[in-house]
Amino acid sequence: MAIILPDLPYAYDALEPYIDAETMHLHHDKHHQTYVNNANAALEKHPEIGEDLEALLADVESIPADIRQALINNGGGHLNHALFWELMTPEKTAPSAELAAAIDATFGSFEEFQAAFTAAATTRFGSGWAWLVVNKEGKLEVTSTANQDTPISEGKKPILGLDVWEHAYYVKYRNVRPDYIKAFFSVINWNKVDELYAVAK
Repeated sequence: MAIILPDLPYAYDALEPYIDAETMHLHHDKHHQTYVNNANAALEKHPEIGEDLEALLADVESIPADIRQALINNGGGHLNHALFWELMTPEKTAPSAELAAAIDATFGSFEEFQAAFTAAATTRFGSGWAWLVVNKEGKLEVTSTANQDTPISEGKKPILGLDVWEHAYYVKYRNVRPDYIKAFFSVINWNKVDELYAVAK
């Protein structure tokens, strides 16, 4: 059974004015679909490895060499985006008391976490992602990855991620990535982040 493009959990215009409908159409229907198509094409060459992308990308050396980079790029692209759509909502949400306490304990305050996450997203050179992850020690950590690399390949569990490829923001924000990063904080689905944190820790 092939990997399929998941439906958005909300309407294309639901995140306006922060994330525009045109970007959502292009990002979901075109970019994400391309990652799905390319990941499936790679997997078809080696049906013996199965289709569990999380397991495969958690141990990239287990992926046959001739499709390894294609799966890192496109399998990672699919996993990152499938998570990204769920991490946003038009509803107002807030971190649970438990997650808020963990953020305070790790970063000093929510504002300091926001500053660290913003810095990771702003300073990621070229294309990539900013992440809040649960690391191997079970602690929160802000990090970033290049291209479509996933923290799963580093043994970390992503619980919040922001796509900072230009296709994620250029229609609305042009070259002003910081404005897009700031807008993202208005649409974070903290209920989903809480759910992922509960599982990851």
